[in-house]
Amino acid sequence: METLEKITIGEYVAKDFRTAALFSKYGIDFCCNGNRSIEEACDKKSVNPDNLLKEIETVLSQKSDSGIDFNSWPIDLLADYIEKTHHRYVSEKTPTLLQFLDKLSRVHGANHPELLKINELFKGCAGELAQHMKKEELILFPFIKKMVNASISDQLIEQPHFGTVENPIAMMMHEHDAEGERFRKIASLSNNYTPPADGCNTYKVTFAMLQEFEADLHKHIHLENNILFPKATKLEKEFSAQL
Repeated sequence: METLEKITIGEYVAKDFRTAALFSKYGIDFCCNGNRSIEEACDKKSVNPDNLLKEIETVLSQKSDSGIDFNSWPIDLLADYIEKTHHRYVSEKTPTLLQFLDKLSRVHGANHPELLKINELFKGCAGELAQHMKKEELILFPFIKKMVNASISDQLIEQPHFGTVENPIAMMMHEHDAEGERFRKIASLSNNYTPPADGCNTYKVTFAMLQEFEADLHKHIHLENNILFPKATKLEKEFSAQL
């Protein structure tokens, strides 16, 4: 099929975020590894690509009033949305998760040593994400907004100190990959966020929160990797063509 060759996973999800649930069902990473074709991803997971494509086509044919077409948004608005929705989510949820994981490690760590590793992984994630988001908020996002404003007012922009927007974007995507891998380990260690039979209420709540955190992170990374970053790169190239 032509679609197997030309449309990447990330492009499918950018077109309609409902397809993300299908990729997740088959264990296919649509955020950090969204640049692969359906064929590549299915081959790695031993999934029949024709069956998956049929499911995707079914989803795309169904109208949804609740779906937001992020792909149609101006990229300065999308950057604001990511900061005020996903960055804020990370900032608000991280302290509670750190507190709960510390408590679980103390109380249940002897019987469930995997908690110690999960705690260590999430602490690493919390620290790296805090720095990552600051770099986006102070450097990358302001430059994206500057490009949009210059485009609207038909003005040229000075070359930024980081050279080209592709440089910070490459760094952000590398960091996305690292956090995606970290959460894959957390999911594996927690048996896909399934608390053990002797797990207390804090155990159950913490695992549910970790699962929600991962889902939000996937959407967060998808919006950047598959929509915001490619469009920012394209916009900068349009400026370069004017010089």
